[in-house]
Amino acid sequence: MRALSRAAGLNLRLATALAILPLAISLAGCGSAGGPFGHVPADQIAPAQKADAPPTAPADQIGSGPVKVGLILPLTQASGGASTVGVAMRNAAELALTEAGGNDLALIVKDDRSTPDGAATAAQEALADGADLIIGPLFGPSVREAGRLAHGAGKPVIAFSTDASAGGHGVYLLSFLAESFVDRIIDFAASKGKKSIAALIPDNDYGRVAEAAFQQAAARNNIRVMTIEHYQPQTLAAAAQKIAALGDQIDALFIPEQADAMPAVSQALTTAGISGKKTQLLGTGLWNDARVLTLPALQGAWFSAPENGGFNAFATRYRAKYGVDPPRIATLSYDAVSLAAALAHTQGSQRYSDNVLINRSGFNGADGVFRFQPDGTNERGLSVLEIDNEAATPISPAPHSFAGSPSAI
Repeated sequence: MRALSRAAGLNLRLATALAILPLAISLAGCGSAGGPFGHVPADQIAPAQKADAPPTAPADQIGSGPVKVGLILPLTQASGGASTVGVAMRNAAELALTEAGGNDLALIVKDDRSTPDGAATAAQEALADGADLIIGPLFGPSVREAGRLAHGAGKPVIAFSTDASAGGHGVYLLSFLAESFVDRIIDFAASKGKKSIAALIPDNDYGRVAEAAFQQAAARNNIRVMTIEHYQPQTLAAAAQKIAALGDQIDALFIPEQADAMPAVSQALTTAGISGKKTQLLGTGLWNDARVLTLPALQGAWFSAPENGGFNAFATRYRAKYGVDPPRIATLSYDAVSLAAALAHTQGSQRYSDNVLINRSGFNGADGVFRFQPDGTNERGLSVLEIDNEAATPISPAPHSFAGSPSAI
């Protein structure tokens, strides 16, 4: 792929402004932050206040630089209670701006109250205050409202929804997308000689997104899809039995399930006689969770995820500043603000133009290398890990640059 002419220089400059961290996989290092992607995708998190960790009172602005950036987050829930997820993302933004150095940005903090109407109001206010860029919101319907208003004002958005359809021209999603996880793990399985695969797909929104990506990835890699079995909790055992009946006709089984549901899946696989020693089990980053790593049926399974070293280092700094562990998605806010600060410092009046935001070399963040696509989605450099002895061991490291792009990052 052709990189933009200024991409190499951009990434060299970003190296000092975005987190470039050594590989240091340590699942235990996540502390009480939970699994690396929470129990469910970011859009499905129901923020709730911890009794032992009252949120920091939000300020209306962070920093005093000349470049104004709107930061729209669910600081309160629709019901009115405080949101620890939203407040943690605000804290991460503050940490990023502090660590970026310089005084280029002023973050205009707005609470969308976890509703689309609140996001619309927040976007209107941020744009009226002179924001050149909107960072956030988190939830898909809110992203659509903020994006609609920002598009009308000719300003870009970097949002956090896991719903790829919420992105679009000028609305870029910096989130953990199911599509990226699926592409990475199926491509890797194909590279290891897997040729015939089945899928056990939960009957929910995440499952449907993962299934579409799975079918595309399998076709691209000339992998034969023997069957796709959909299930709800009450039909899981029967679905597993149907896959077991295929016997040696398959050499891999793809299961895009969330961590809290995997104990039941593990039991269904065992009961059906599906062994990871004979059939390679494949999953997504939702498996990067202690509840999955300890399951007997999942030993030897492969899944794709960002390398944890960056998050662990970020969590240490966050904990030192705020006294609590961050949720896994807090790095999204950290990376977005770090990027906004770096571009404000290096790119002048073109800092948030489409040509800069979608440069093919991408950027380095706490979760590794990423780049935005013209359609608003993103591509991430992901690792593949194997569950072994109740731990996740990297067997294919995340790339530190994208194919065909300069390796300066």
